[in-house]
Order: sequence, then structure tokens, then C-alpha cells
Amino acid sequence: MTVRHGCPAIDEEFLQEPHRHFAQLRREGPAVQVVSPNGLPVWLVTRYADARVALTDPRFSKDYRSFGELLRRKAGGEPPAWLDALQAHMLNLDPPDHTRLRKLVAKVFTARRVAALRPRIEEITEQLLDRMADESEVDLLDAFAFALPMQVICELLGVPAEDRDNFRTWSQGVLEAGDQERARETTMRLAEYLVALIERRRHEPGKDDLITALLEVRDESDRLSEQELISMLFLLLVAGHETTVNLIANCVLALLDHPAQKAALRADPGRVDAVIEETLRYDGPINMATLRHTVEDVELSEGVTIPRDETVIVGLASANRDGERFDAAETFDADNDAQGHLAFGHGIHFCVGAPLARLEGQIAVRRLVERFPDLALAVPRDSLTYRFSGIIRGLETFPVTLRQ
Repeated sequence: MTVRHGCPAIDEEFLQEPHRHFAQLRREGPAVQVVSPNGLPVWLVTRYADARVALTDPRFSKDYRSFGELLRRKAGGEPPAWLDALQAHMLNLDPPDHTRLRKLVAKVFTARRVAALRPRIEEITEQLLDRMADESEVDLLDAFAFALPMQVICELLGVPAEDRDNFRTWSQGVLEAGDQERARETTMRLAEYLVALIERRRHEPGKDDLITALLEVRDESDRLSEQELISMLFLLLVAGHETTVNLIANCVLALLDHPAQKAALRADPGRVDAVIEETLRYDGPINMATLRHTVEDVELSEGVTIPRDETVIVGLASANRDGERFDAAETFDADNDAQGHLAFGHGIHFCVGAPLARLEGQIAVRRLVERFPDLALAVPRDSLTYRFSGIIRGLETFPVTLRQ
């Protein structure tokens, strides 16, 4: 593990094998000081029990405005101005602002709306599998894992088909670590596009798309402001899409790494729900939650105290392999009890898109394994590489053969 400024660095080498490094850091303590992928000194919460505290205790703030002030005080600099364009969403706010936004979004992003998407998700899945059937080898990311959730979220939001390729480029650019110029450019282009799309929906409302619903939703005299609406669409599009992409890909890779689990799923497709939950625990789509900062000193287990005005990241992937919480934590097995995993967070910031991600993952993985029982890696396992992102746990490419 690379050390910078006396602290472990979450760098390229770390992110290629995060579970090995997380295991070492869990042994060192419930929270350790590290250097983030963007070079920021932060506290990393490593263990399950302490992660639950950090995800729910109001002394760990998510307010992006006070965090900007903290950066100015401590570093004497300004956070990039372009960040404000898409920051005013509920993931970056504390109550009561968070409570207000969550309530408004919950009015339109309902369990009924998600459940109603099942037939369309199944239809898109079959179309993609039919297209793949003409090939002997594909990049499963391009052909399936990206394509399915991208089409679903774009249809849900009412994004025209001709604009969807841009969204993949933009979502990847926003979430990559280390390339601030690319992040700035893609963030601004995405913000500009969302502004134009919202304006179009104001004049030409859709029949059942989420943008139209969000424009219309209100609670008494309250409704989403323009910046809140843009930021909320950004959150739903980027965070929701990326989570599902990498849930599907990581699940398929885990099954290829564990042939007995793949065979058990083929024999009993009803196991798919358990397979998805175990994937979320064992190798979920999120490495670490987005930034928090302490507004008071916070004492965790073993007497470890994170001082006030410190930046904190919660290692979701680390907590989900904590042997103090999960039996056989380093083993992928759908018969494990994955209940209580933190892949979608915990508390008031629990991922609003979790039901949709689960539904897409269940349909996609079950049908892929049924349709292509001889699915296998087309390259050596150790040649696969992961994206350079502290947030996303996702492969760069995923070459597979579809038949023997």
C-alpha cells in the first residue's frame, strides 16, 4: 500500500485490489487517516458498526455548502465553482433541507412506478440478449451492463434516444478520480443539457416521464427550485445508472469466478434475489460513500476520535466484508446471510434508486445466465482492470465469450 504524507494513499494500486487493502486497514482501526484519490487528506471509516454510525449520526454532515466553507478555512482555497452546478440534491444536504427534497422526490419516484417498469425492463433485456446472440464474443459492459440501465433510466426521465450515448460519456467523466479538467467539462456539459431538457419538458410535457412529474410535484406551496431540479436529475441519472451498471457486471464476474454459484443459479433461477444481495455485500458497485465532514468531535469504537472539521469517507465495501458482522465475509455464496449490507448506504441517505437497481439486476443476471449458460471470460482473469474512481467499483472492460 502506497504511503503519502505519512498516510496510506487510495491510489491506482489500491483501487485495483481494494478488498485486500480494506482488510489491512480494518485491522489498524475503526477509522484511519488516508489520502483520497483526489489527494485530499481524509478519515476513512473501515468497520461495519462504525460505518453505520457515520452514515446516520448528524455529527457527520453532508451539507455541501458548509463543506465548501470548511475547505476555504482549512486550505485557504475555493472548491471548483463548477461543482455548484449539480450539488443541490438530497445526497448533499442535511435535514431539514434533505427531508424536504426527499419528500418531494418520494411523491414521484414510487415503488409503484418502479414495479410498473418490470415488463419494459424484461423487454429491453430480451432485445439486448437477441442482439448479443449474433456474436461469439462481446464486451459485456458495452453490449449489456451499460446498455440496459442506460435505456431504462433515459426512458424513465424522458431523454431522447439520440442523446443517450452522450450520457454514458458524461456519467463516466463526472465520477472518475484524478482528472479534474475532464470532470469540469463533463459536469458543465451535462448541466447545460439538463437545463435545455427541463425547458423542453416545460413546453412539451411527457406522458409519464420523471422530469414532467418532478416539474409538477409540489407539497402545499413548495416545489423544487430550478437548481434543485437540475441537481436531482443529475443524481438520478448518474448515480442511479452507474450503480446498476456495476451491480450487473460485478455480479456476473463473481459468478464466473465461482462456477458452483453460477451452476446453482442455473438450476434454480429463484436464487437470483439472493445472488444479487450477496453481490451487493461481497463486491458491490460502490467502494466508498460520498464525502462527509464532522461538525463535532466524534468518538468511534476503541476510543478512536475523529476531530471536528475533518473530511470523512465511509468505506462501504470495507464494512460489507467485516468479519465481525458477516460470517464467511470473504466468500461469495448466495447462501450467506447478506442482510444488513451497506451497499446502498444506511439511514436518511439510503439510495432512493435501490429498488430499481435491484429489479434490473435480478432480471438481467437471471436472463443472461439462462440464455448463455456457457458464458465465460474471453481474457485471463488477471488482465481485467477497474476504473480509477474512489466511489465506483467498476470494470474498464469485460470481454466474454457467449458459447463454447
